[in-house]
Amino acid sequence: MVKHIVLFKLKESLTSAEKADVMNRFKAAIEALPQKIDFIRDIRVGLNINPDEQWDICLDSTFDSLDDVKAYAVHPDHVAAAGILKDAKDGRACVDYEM
Repeated sequence: MVKHIVLFKLKESLTSAEKADVMNRFKAAIEALPQKIDFIRDIRVGLNINPDEQWDICLDSTFDSLDDVKAYAVHPDHVAAAGILKDAKDGRACVDYEM
């Protein structure tokens, strides 16, 4: 099993309302993906509630293999969901590790 964790930072220029809108749309789109991509074992999106921290969004997902993570990355439904953050994102950090 492979754990795929991604952190996102949104642009400071966004208002609180704009950030909340982008974050909630992204969460809904990503968490709907298991119905479309059958090799996702688990996926959830956490929205940061602590304004003192750097990252705004945490995507936590599980796959059978790194090849599945790579297939997920280019899957059209994932690309569309990730596109929600395209103009709002200021930073991204990722780690993939075996469990």
